[in-house]
Amino acid sequence: MLLTRPVRLFIAALLVSALTGGAVVAQLESGDRGILPLDSSNTLEIGGIKVDTAGKDAAEARFNGWRQAQRLGFKALWAKTNRRPISEAPNLPDSTLDGLVSSIIVEREQIAPGRYVASLGVLFDRARSGALLGVAGQVRRSAPLLLIPVMVSGGTMTAVETRNPWQRAWAEFRTSQSPVDYVRVSGLGADPLLINAAQTARPGRDWWRNIIDLYGAADVLTAEVRLKRLYPGGPASGTFIGYIGPDKKPLGTFTLRATNSAGMPQMMAEGVQQMDALFTRYLAAGQLVPDPSLIVPEPPPPPAEEEVTEKPQATGPVFRPIQVVVTSPYSPVGWLRSIPGVTGVREIGSTVLVVNYRGTPGQLQAALAARGWQSDTATGVFRITGYAPPRPQPAPPPPAPTPPAPQPTPALTPPGTAD
Repeated sequence: MLLTRPVRLFIAALLVSALTGGAVVAQLESGDRGILPLDSSNTLEIGGIKVDTAGKDAAEARFNGWRQAQRLGFKALWAKTNRRPISEAPNLPDSTLDGLVSSIIVEREQIAPGRYVASLGVLFDRARSGALLGVAGQVRRSAPLLLIPVMVSGGTMTAVETRNPWQRAWAEFRTSQSPVDYVRVSGLGADPLLINAAQTARPGRDWWRNIIDLYGAADVLTAEVRLKRLYPGGPASGTFIGYIGPDKKPLGTFTLRATNSAGMPQMMAEGVQQMDALFTRYLAAGQLVPDPSLIVPEPPPPPAEEEVTEKPQATGPVFRPIQVVVTSPYSPVGWLRSIPGVTGVREIGSTVLVVNYRGTPGQLQAALAARGWQSDTATGVFRITGYAPPRPQPAPPPPAPTPPAPQPTPALTPPGTAD
């Protein structure tokens, strides 16, 4: 039985109070937890812009550096968005760029009298600069996926129980430019009780269904980093591993290094960028598909008031949920609902559909093909790839005219012969 969010939070609080006598409640009220994710839905970001400018004093040199970062940042973001050389990017005047830039992010800077050396990031307003950058339209994204950042350091696994640099890097990551729809947790409230490092090792589906339904997701992604330090404050290396699903199916791994503790935030930020690129590659390949076992089952129908004599069930096709991944730019929802035998179509995100169909996936594929939809099931995943309207059949030729029946020739009577 699925419980609503308030009921589940109330039960969790009662269990914690009964088992610990309020000790954990005191920890939950501590200020050592909770990093709110940044809202980047209205901005476009480009980072790593290096500038080295001069001026009459430090203020003028810094102003010139920020102006130069705006010009370089717009060209770099245009080239990244359109996948073209940076030399083809348009040159916009500073007055136009001033209206497009939302803010400047200082990653690292050194200020001296008359000189400014820094590494900066530039945030552009999506509404004003989207048309110039070629991202004015909507971006097709994945189904919502719950992200759990896990850090292993000194033999201890933590997720959002305490603040850590890995959770902070994900909270500061701007997800508006990623095709993966991340559901990030802050670590406040009941998050440490529900989303923790131990939860990632539990494959039970019932509890996972409740958690995913609570946070409005379709599946779970685990981003894990294993830190190894040479000595406290010294060089460190991190092994980053990406997983999907409650069973933690590995997607890939990579290793980064930091020279000292001061370079740890930069290593974590780069790890988030590469982890997002890893998830994006699997999404483009159609392999970042939600687990069908996490679909919340429909509640059973209420029992009938009157007793009905049981009849033997007829042998025939049964209703079954079929998970469909849509990679076509056109939506097939209306066509699916018009197919005989389809009793419902539920949308999970913008690319995954759950179709209740009386029949087999092969029969559903044939019904879609008759309506012009192209689909593929060779990889084990039912995928709709495109739409091609069926060609009209030519009209049959008119029937050939029937020749008239031959008339019998009358017999001739010889002359001089009487009747």
